Amino acid sequence: MSRLLAPAAVLLLALALLGPRAASAQLAPIFQLHTPPPGAALTAGEPTLDVTATADHLLFQAGLNTYRINFKGPAGTTVWTNVTNPLNNFATLDPFLTGDAVTGRLFVSQLATATSVMAFTDDEGKTWTATQGAGIGSGIDHQSVASGPYPKTGLGATLARPLLDYPHAVYYCSQTLVEAFCARSDNGGLTFGLAIPLFKAACSGGLHGHVKVAPDGTVYVPHKNCGGKPGVAVSEDAGHTWEVRTVPSGTAGSNADPSIGIGRDGTAYLTWVDANGRPKVARSLDKGRSWAFTVDLGGAAGINNAVFPAAVSGDGDRAAVAYLGTSVAGNHQDLSFPGKWYLHIATSYDRGANWSIRNLTPNDPVQGPGGLCTGGVTCGDNRNLLDFMDLVIDRSGRIYVGFADGCTGSCVNGGTNTFSALGTIARQVDGARLYR
Repeated sequence: MSRLLAPAAVLLLALALLGPRAASAQLAPIFQLHTPPPGAALTAGEPTLDVTATADHLLFQAGLNTYRINFKGPAGTTVWTNVTNPLNNFATLDPFLTGDAVTGRLFVSQLATATSVMAFTDDEGKTWTATQGAGIGSGIDHQSVASGPYPKTGLGATLARPLLDYPHAVYYCSQTLVEAFCARSDNGGLTFGLAIPLFKAACSGGLHGHVKVAPDGTVYVPHKNCGGKPGVAVSEDAGHTWEVRTVPSGTAGSNADPSIGIGRDGTAYLTWVDANGRPKVARSLDKGRSWAFTVDLGGAAGINNAVFPAAVSGDGDRAAVAYLGTSVAGNHQDLSFPGKWYLHIATSYDRGANWSIRNLTPNDPVQGPGGLCTGGVTCGDNRNLLDFMDLVIDRSGRIYVGFADGCTGSCVNGGTNTFSALGTIARQVDGARLYR
């Protein structure tokens, strides 16, 4: 199922204080929402997705199930095919899916405490290859995976050599209560080496955002609170050593995971939710050593609470940030919180100097009225959307948001919130893309 958002439903909110170009409606992307067929993707808290080597296809992870989605189905519909690896299809903890944009390999990891049940596919889920699953000494929670080039210079270029014919490094990162760790695979994800600590007490606890690899081989793991500032652990030597680099103009965030997007020229965009509940973004041109354009992406849209910020970049001057936001202030962790939550997308086409924001679900809240709890085991029924959502682009720069819809059925028209977790995709169908 899918529906095109009408122009009124995607009204551009100009950030007038940020400059005259912010209101460029010609650039603002238009999205279509896609929901699965009946019975599919019903438990998609923490959905992840990535594109495949085939145009108009992607893989979507919803709980235990992996779906291949074809956006060119009959009469413009989507076709969802369950391609779950049988070895991954049993009760584990966090599900995670990611892909390598260059090689087309896609990985699925199901957390199993200090390791994971991992497999990869090179043919969109038709066949799967099982792997070791994690590095030696990995953490027990909140794993993420990324694949990308080896550094071309320095220690990483000297020591890192693929053992098989897979050209890229694969990183597995996870956390404990006090530290996070990343391990590297040199054989396409089949086996991993020793897990290396990232933050070394520079950041508060190990809970972090998803690992990302830049086109030059630099590896980033974001953290919401490093000495009172948002920051990233950065490795320029293929994960051998890590350095924490912070945003001086930022303030430490809430318990929402931060996210980083990296353009193909290395421009980095870090997004987080600050202590006041506002979604923020900052840009770096030097691998996190300095940051500019620390921007509030919620104020002009009337946002007083936000969760699940996710960032992506294509060309270095083009980036997008997605988040769930509500205009209601107060403690959103409470089950009785009165706010309604909506999916927002912010885009910049001038290297972060100006941003525009769109509410993609103005007539169909993603949650509410009701709280959206991100406090783990301390939560009640409003833990349905878990800890994050996902944001990716395809090879032409089209944006995709993978999120869980917690307000379905009668809730859409003002009924009681269902606290569901229906896997849903917002797909860009028009407007400027993140690649030229």
